[in-house]
This record gives sequence, C-alpha cells and structure tokens, in this order.
Amino acid sequence: MPPQLKAEVNVMPKVVQGDLQSLPPEARDFIESNAKLCQPESIHICDGSEEENKKILDIMVEQGMIKKLSKYENCWLALTDPRDVARIESKTVIITQEQRDTTPIPKTGASQLGRWMSEEDFEKAFNTRFPGCMQGRTMYVIPFSMGPIGSPLSKIGIELTDSPYVVASMRIMTRMGTAALKALSNGEFVKCLHSVGCPLPLKEPLINNWPCNPELTLIAHLPDRREIISFGSGYGGNSLLGKKCFALRIASRIAKEEGWLAEHMLILGITNPEGEKKYFAAAFPSACGKTNLAMMNPSLPGWKIECVGDDIAWMKFDEQGNLRAINPENGFFGVAPGTSVKTNPNAIKTIFKNTIFTNVAETSDGGVYWEGIDEPLPPGVTLTSWKNKDWTPDNGEPCAHPNSRFCTPASQCPIMDPAWESPEGVPIEGIIFGGRRPAGVPLIYEAFNWQHGVFIGAAMRSEATAAAEHKGKIIMHDPFAMRPFFGYNFGKYLAHWLSMAHRPAAKLPRIFHVNWFRKDSQGKFLWPGYGENSRVLEWMFNRIEGKASAKPTAIGYIPTDTALNLKGLEDVNLTELFDISKEFWEKEVEEIKQYFEVQVNADLPYEIEREMLALEMRIKQL
Repeated sequence: MPPQLKAEVNVMPKVVQGDLQSLPPEARDFIESNAKLCQPESIHICDGSEEENKKILDIMVEQGMIKKLSKYENCWLALTDPRDVARIESKTVIITQEQRDTTPIPKTGASQLGRWMSEEDFEKAFNTRFPGCMQGRTMYVIPFSMGPIGSPLSKIGIELTDSPYVVASMRIMTRMGTAALKALSNGEFVKCLHSVGCPLPLKEPLINNWPCNPELTLIAHLPDRREIISFGSGYGGNSLLGKKCFALRIASRIAKEEGWLAEHMLILGITNPEGEKKYFAAAFPSACGKTNLAMMNPSLPGWKIECVGDDIAWMKFDEQGNLRAINPENGFFGVAPGTSVKTNPNAIKTIFKNTIFTNVAETSDGGVYWEGIDEPLPPGVTLTSWKNKDWTPDNGEPCAHPNSRFCTPASQCPIMDPAWESPEGVPIEGIIFGGRRPAGVPLIYEAFNWQHGVFIGAAMRSEATAAAEHKGKIIMHDPFAMRPFFGYNFGKYLAHWLSMAHRPAAKLPRIFHVNWFRKDSQGKFLWPGYGENSRVLEWMFNRIEGKASAKPTAIGYIPTDTALNLKGLEDVNLTELFDISKEFWEKEVEEIKQYFEVQVNADLPYEIEREMLALEMRIKQL
C-alpha cells in the first residue's frame, strides 16, 4: 500500500450534501466508521428530493451508466456488465455463530435452504474486500423506510453505497430521504453497506460502463447485528438492500423474534359485484406470474381487483385477531420479458414514466422492447439488444435478458388499492400458494386446516426460472416461495408459522394452492390464465364467505363440478384440470418426504411429519 494512503486512512472524507453532526449518534458512527474503512472521496447524505434525483441521473448519464429513453417521460435504460445480471444464490450468505441457526443440518450433501458462512470466514472475506473499496467515488447515505413512514409495521434502514444506480432505484423502491431520517430519530435501524468493488482509478476497463467485481461478489447478512453487507454486484437484488436482503432475509428473523411474518407474497384486494371486499396474500416463486396476478384485470363482470403489493408482505395479527399486512416496498421491480397488454395491461400502464429499465432491448426511436411484449415494431424501427449490439430475430438469442427489469413507482399503477399505504395494513382472509407445475397438480385446492396449509406451503415445488442463476427447466422445491430468502433455519420457520394457530383470538386465513400452468398431453395449457384466474379467486372468496361448495380429495378441498364459474369460457376440460392421479401423487409424496428427511432433517416439526403421513395414507386409498 503506498505510504500516502496509510496516512489518509483515518481522514474523514468531505460531506458534500447533508449534515453528519445532525444525525443520531448510532447513525453517525455507522457512517463514519465505514467511511474511514472504504475511503470514499466524499459523502452525500440523500434527502430524496426531485432535485437530488435529477443530479443523480445526470451523473449516471455522464458516466455512461444509463441513457435517456426519448420516447417516454423520465425513463432511463441501464445495460449491465453481462456477468452481473441476477441474484447469485451461491454468493449470498447468512452469518451466525452456529450453522444450525441459519439452516437445518442436512442428512447428506449441502443445504438447499440457505447458505451459511462462519463468523471467522466472513471476517476474512470482509477484510479482503472493503478497505479502500470506495476510493475516488462518492459514498451515498440512503436513509429509507420499509413500509409507510410512521406505520407500526414499518422498519428503518440506512444503506451506504458507492452506486448512483442504487440511489435512483432505492428512491423508487423505498420511502427514502429526509422523512425516513426523521422517522428514525434515535430508534433502531438495519445497517446496510454496499460497494460495487471498483475503486478509482480502475485497474481494468468497465464493460458497458457498469462497475462490478464478479470475482469477489458476496452478499452477506448478519441477523444478530441487523446488518447487510454486499460487495461486487450492482444488480437489483444484490445491491438494493431494502429488497430481498432486508425485507425478507433480515425481516423474517426480526419477525420470528417479534411474532409476525415477513413473506415473499403479493397482496391484492378483490371486490365482488355486491361491493364486499377481501384481501389475499399469495406466494409464488419468481417469474410465476405474481405481478400479473397482483395487477389482474378480472374477466368476470362486476368483479374488481386492486393491488397492495406485488412481491413482499409483512403480516402481523392485531388485537382483534385479524392478520394485517403491509407492502414494505414503494415500487415494482418487475421482470420485463413476458409483460404485455395481454398478460398485464396494468403494468404496461404503469411503467412508461419515471422508470429505470435494466437489460431490456432499445428501439431506434428511443423506446424499449423485450420477448413477449406482443407489439410489432413499426416499419423502419430497429433494435439494439441488452448486449448493446444490433439485433434481429435471426440472432438466435433473446434481445432482452430473461431477467431484465423495470423499476417503477407503485403509485403510478392505475389499480393501486386505496389502502395500499394504510399504516395499520389490510386484513388478510386468504393465503394462496402456487407454482409452475405442468403435470399432476390441480388448478385449485384448499387446505383442510391451518396445519395442513403450512404443510402445503412447505411442500411447494415449481419449474425453475430465470430470476436466479439456475439453468433449464427442472421441478425444484421452493417452500413458501422463500427458498432463496429464509433468514433463519427453515424448520424453525415452519414452527413459527404453526405457532400462529395458538395465538389468542387469531382469525386464521384460509389457505389455498393454485396451479395456472397444467398442460395436456400435447403440451398445451389446460387453463387460459391471466384475467380468467378471477374465476378461481371468486371460488376462494365464496369459500371464505361460506357460500361455495367443495368436495374433499386426498390433497384438499376442490370445487364441486358446478362450483367454478365458467360462464363464457369455451373448451375447459375440468376433468383433466382437477385430475388427481394416484401414480403422480405417490411420486410427489416420495419427493416431498425425501426432501424433508434430507434437507430439514432433525428440525422438521412433528406437525409437518404428521401431515406428511396423513397425505401418504390418503393417497394410498385413492
């Protein structure tokens, strides 16, 4: 290390915006100690203002990180280094004293329910990455609230980052700036430290002007210290630390200690033609149509769906025993490919102003494009792919990255629920689990009771998707759609869910499982999906009201032959959609049993084991 650096190590960088001295002592210490460690050139305390946002966007344009999309109002396109395009599960870790605090100890092989790192290994990893990592850059201080500011269900975080892309995105995804700082006063906050890991001057040229350090990427969570430490990636889920890192991994651990639930769930309100309204929360793995369901245009006349959130729900029983949910986020970080006027008209109405697009294709007239956008290109308009190269359909690869994203303010969605920012949250009466299952799993079934419902969530399986780095189509276990996001031991997480049944006066929501993706022998979808899914929601709504009829099967209650409203739908084969094959379910039971035995091992709650045995017995009797 050059001698002049040593002398500078403890010099505080200049503060170019905001006042460090006015911050609560714990926040000031957090910023000062990390500034001394990371050695940025300057410190900028974000206020979240429009003026600041303009400056941040200008800086990115100047650095070549983003470009303005002339076709829309205040929309921007970022193209990343092709090595930095998704969450990286293999480099996402949780640090606890004992491995068993993070994941169950599997019978054989590695845990698929999270990645543990020892405190010693983390200490080494941290010390090889962070000293001097922000040299020549600005350290931005982002105070943010997850959840409406001042809500009893909300939590505050402070993220330190050297990425202006993170600042602009966090302004969309969270309530960020001065108001969050005021809400903090002297309270607790989650400490988030992020660096792209590219101190200046650069050792090697950037690709697409996108700073990242893929060789050293690490996303670490320290739940005991309420800290998140991320290095080397500028991409969404790895760098917008309020999102999966805080709102799921750290929050699920806080929720366990405080007696609530932090879940990978959309929240929607549904109103019937008589004006009665119910709220549902639904857990689907990434890219299984969660955003489409949250923003659905129902095909059923007189029904209305409104969106509270499309990705994360924080839920807590109130004193009356209602399960109250808030959406802790302030924006949508949605997968672009497959989003079209047909699949999600309300998303299309949301995303064409004040939005940051990442890794989509660009049209020569200053617009965006992706696979499944379902819009023909006007004559003479050409495409530049996410790799910044001219693109035509015979290129043999997609024009947009399969995990390309829009980052857009939730308030722009035309069907946001009037109560989406209500501080006390909305009352959840139904919980829906689901996944992408081409075979064997019926369109809809209902759990017999709460314990059975928790078992259904634990046994969720789905075709793997592009949102993580897995390749190809394989059926993967994804319990509660939380497999990549558990903040602590999954066995203990199940026990926590089961414990909700013992809360005094708790009005437990009904639990359902849906599968929009079942196919016939020709590989065609048996159910039209999208707006027609409202027919399934209608049945659930009426089940909660005690009005819809159902019949028990080996796996749960399914609608009776006439209970599902199919008026106006042609060619729906109910027999195939609801077929419960003994052969398929024997295999399914075997797979689930094996998974629990190997992966959850000694931490599997006995109630779940009991549900497993009961299902096995019922399948045998088919």
